[in-house]
Amino acid sequence: MDSSLYVYVEDVRGEGLDTVLDRITGYGVAGVTVAAAYHRARDITPHGRSRVTVRWDGVHFAPPEDLFGGLRLVPPVQEGAEEEPLAALRLATAERGLKLHGWTVFLQNTTLGLANPDVTVRNCFGDRGSPADLCPSHPDVRLYAVALGRAVARQGVDSVVAEGLHFGTFNCGYHNERSFVPLGPMDVFLLGLCFCDFCMRRAADLGVNAEVAREECARIVGGVLDGDPPAQGEVTRAALTAYAGPEVVAYARARSEVVTSLVSEVSTAVTAEGSKLVFLDATGSAKGYVHGLPPSGLAAHDSWQLGVDLVALGDLVPSLGVLAYARDAARVADDVGAYRRSTGKDKELRVVLRPGLPDTDSAGRLTAKVRAARSAGADAVDFYAYGLMPYPILDRIPGALPG
Repeated sequence: MDSSLYVYVEDVRGEGLDTVLDRITGYGVAGVTVAAAYHRARDITPHGRSRVTVRWDGVHFAPPEDLFGGLRLVPPVQEGAEEEPLAALRLATAERGLKLHGWTVFLQNTTLGLANPDVTVRNCFGDRGSPADLCPSHPDVRLYAVALGRAVARQGVDSVVAEGLHFGTFNCGYHNERSFVPLGPMDVFLLGLCFCDFCMRRAADLGVNAEVAREECARIVGGVLDGDPPAQGEVTRAALTAYAGPEVVAYARARSEVVTSLVSEVSTAVTAEGSKLVFLDATGSAKGYVHGLPPSGLAAHDSWQLGVDLVALGDLVPSLGVLAYARDAARVADDVGAYRRSTGKDKELRVVLRPGLPDTDSAGRLTAKVRAARSAGADAVDFYAYGLMPYPILDRIPGALPG
């Protein structure tokens, strides 16, 4: 069975290339998915060179001049990129018969957002309050995303695994976030909608009254900030229509055109470099990342909230990645099955599982979830992530893989 283990460049640098790849080969996976372009984070790294690792925005290679030379947005370069860690990985994985995939975070970049606030999401109040979130409607952001996808593909990877190539959520817009106002799920959703000039113009071109949608969002969220009780329950189209009105729902749904067209451009660019695009839908992470207990709505049914149209993308990209962050194997099967029905049978479906906390408490549970994913239509099961899990947790992987 095709499978891969997510790895950070810092893992390899800290433990040694041969040591890491020897361990990964022993787990029985078929490939390595390396973070070629990543975002800011602070991680507990149980077997790393440092037990707490601070990560930064940027790429682990020199941005090609022919791709970024004329662009306004250029990715920051990670420390140690001059050592060409991706080139070393490409050679070493090939020697071991492992595939190499380039994990690429596209539109989450605090460094670029703080330096260029006009390319970030603008909420219904006119605030640029999510500096980590680059808006996929902005022309400069779209040019950057296409160049980044092409640049990672040029590193010789078998695929470019695209994370964050869609709209984000308000809850992931910055670090050390604080809110002492009891916002409900729908208020958080409304506060995360982008009303920049480019988003509003694209919605208007599709027949949506964007200004009415913005005014309604500001009125509703403003009321909650002033003390009105928030609405509870999951965000669904029906509930959102009742809470904020049909124009807001139409505005939210119009964002799928932005995402679909951008993914198409990036996929074409990646293919031109001899690789392929794996589109990661972050909906499963948004629902279950913290605790592995996603609410009842299936991720495939809620992906519209990020501007993701799975049916349209099924015609554009060769592979879709699903973040199945759930404790229960039956829920994993339900989520994977819903994605399979949305994308059709001819597209590769890669399911990402976490072998440890917070949603996998035993080797048996991991095995059950791998089996559930496969029975529901997964073509590959990948595991997240080498540097974040203790060795005894990673040792669950070979027993969970078939054969």
